[in-house]
Amino acid sequence: MDLSNKVAVVTGSARGIGRAISLKLAGAGADIVVNDIPSAAEALESTANEIRALKRKALAVTADVSSSPDVARLIDIAAKKMGSVDILVNNAGVTRDQIVMRMTDEDWDTVLNIDLKSAFLCARAALRHMIKRRWGRIVSIASVVGMMGNAGQANYAAAKAGIMGLTRSIAKEVGSRGITANAIAPGFIETKMTEQLDEKHRQILMQRIPLGSIGTPEDVAEAVAFLASEEAKYITGQVLGVDGGMSLG
Repeated sequence: MDLSNKVAVVTGSARGIGRAISLKLAGAGADIVVNDIPSAAEALESTANEIRALKRKALAVTADVSSSPDVARLIDIAAKKMGSVDILVNNAGVTRDQIVMRMTDEDWDTVLNIDLKSAFLCARAALRHMIKRRWGRIVSIASVVGMMGNAGQANYAAAKAGIMGLTRSIAKEVGSRGITANAIAPGFIETKMTEQLDEKHRQILMQRIPLGSIGTPEDVAEAVAFLASEEAKYITGQVLGVDGGMSLG
């Protein structure tokens, strides 16, 4: 998977899955624009430095990807300073878990804006550059709960299901321009959030995973790199589960 001479923009890449994706794409030869919110600026620059250690160009840009002006600035900076926007990875996301009866308007709006609206805004901005070059890859991070639902995560499940519909629509709109759009639906992935689970709840979750193990950010990153590559040129509008079989039920 040779991504030499490609520029990738990865949102939510200060840490966790976004960081792993950025490093994997850089390892495949791409130059990377990493993005996260201003409060994560220090961690974001750390990710950028790790990319530079791989002998690839890296640019750290803080921006709120749920804001249209911020997204326009992010993509404009990427195109001007790096030369192009060839690959977009919509990874930014948050959770605000609560049962529907207790979920506030703010809980709902925050998750839909950051997890779904941001993917639309970033894709819209990046596509202007991809269409001119008649080549592009959009990979958005959904979730297994977007397919299955999950109690206490109606907002998150709705946003991730929306990612899948958005992805398929984009694929149909721009396929004739040499651009693919796909989504990845991770399952239970080892992150700082999952580290907080006690052993009892961890074992309960493990019983739902046929492969019997928790995924890693690198597992997701491998799938992103494939979908961003020339090897995946005939794959578009698909949702790839990276979940150890969790979505099988």
